[in-house]
Amino acid sequence: MKTEIKHPFPPLYDADSRILILGSFPSVKSREQNFFYGHPQNRFWKIMANILDCPVPQTIEEKQHMLHANRIALWDSIAQCEIEGSSDASIEKVVPNDLSPIFQTAGIRQVFCNGKKSYDMYRLYIEPVTHRTAKCLPSTSPANAAWSLQRLCQAWTAEILPYIQE
Repeated sequence: MKTEIKHPFPPLYDADSRILILGSFPSVKSREQNFFYGHPQNRFWKIMANILDCPVPQTIEEKQHMLHANRIALWDSIAQCEIEGSSDASIEKVVPNDLSPIFQTAGIRQVFCNGKKSYDMYRLYIEPVTHRTAKCLPSTSPANAAWSLQRLCQAWTAEILPYIQE
C-alpha cells in the first residue's frame, strides 16, 4: 500500500560544506530515527568511515560531527512522494527538494547521488533548475546486493576522496 509522505527531517549542511550527497527518499527506518541512512544494513556510514579513515559513527551526533568535520552535506532529491515502505521502485508523484538554500549557504563543489533513483530524480527535477551536474554513485542500500562493501568503498572513495582532499 502506497502512502503519500513528506520528508520528515531537514538537510545536514553548514557554510563549510563542499560536497553534497543526495539520497532519494528516507527509508522506513530512517523516518523512524528521523535521520539519514537509519537501516542497520545500509552501508552508507561504513563507507563514509572508510573513506574518511575514522571509526564508524554510532549515534546521530557522531554522524553529524563526522560529516561536518569533513565538509560533507546530506540531503535527498525528493521532498514528498507516494512510496510503499522503503522501495525506491515504488516511488510516484514526486515533489523534488529545493536545494537552493544549500547552494546559497555552502560552497558546494560537487553533488553526488547515492544510487540511480536519486540520480534520476536529480537529473529530471533539480539539474534543470540548478544547472549543476551530479555524479551517480552505486547505492549503499542493502537492496543493492550486487555490490559488496569492499567494492562500494572502492567506487565511492575514487569519486569522493579527491574533493575531500582539496
